[in-house]
Amino acid sequence: MNDVLKLEKIEKVYNPGERGEIQVLKGADIAIRPGEVVALVAPSGAGKSTLLHIAGLLDVPTSGRVWIGGDDMTDLPDRRRTEIRRSKVGFVYQFHHLLPEFSALENIVLPQLANGVATGAARARAEMLLDRVGVGHRMDHRPAALSGGEQQRVAFCRALANGPALMLADEPTGNLDPETSDRVFAALMDLVSETGLSALIATHNLALAKRMDRVVRLDSGQITTSG
Repeated sequence: MNDVLKLEKIEKVYNPGERGEIQVLKGADIAIRPGEVVALVAPSGAGKSTLLHIAGLLDVPTSGRVWIGGDDMTDLPDRRRTEIRRSKVGFVYQFHHLLPEFSALENIVLPQLANGVATGAARARAEMLLDRVGVGHRMDHRPAALSGGEQQRVAFCRALANGPALMLADEPTGNLDPETSDRVFAALMDLVSETGLSALIATHNLALAKRMDRVVRLDSGQITTSG
């Protein structure tokens, strides 16, 4: 069975060939199996966001190859990369980035409509996802009326709206207090387990990292096993 995500000898250099050249990634390798949840631990400034953006086809490596579901993504045109990103990859960030003028439900329906899903089916999936993370009773509220933990759970649901095979999360509970962080992370793990997708989750929280299937570290531009 193919890895859901494989990064092979990824290098990323900013301002290549110039005096201010900065090499962030130096031959990073990682493979994530179907259904596997991997914690990515990295010191500040180590390049974890860059790695996640390359993995999710938001950025391109200076060299190396990106594989999703066994298919080589590296040299695809931008339009095709966008199509794959929309259907196969879900993103969660430290801040929820929900659209403030829309309700929780609408924030999850809209990505599905953009992907060609009928309104009724999109609404049914949105309601199901919100119920699974315990905020179904808040579906008609706009983000400003939700707590930080509720906002982030809605963001999880939005990331899974189109049924991706892979979720990428960058410090998804980093903006929450410890108690709320623990509850929200538990909801995320339940959702990941129920949907059977794979995930690469960057976190500074070592206690949360140890609750995942595997922990890797990004340091000096390379991936190593950690803990």
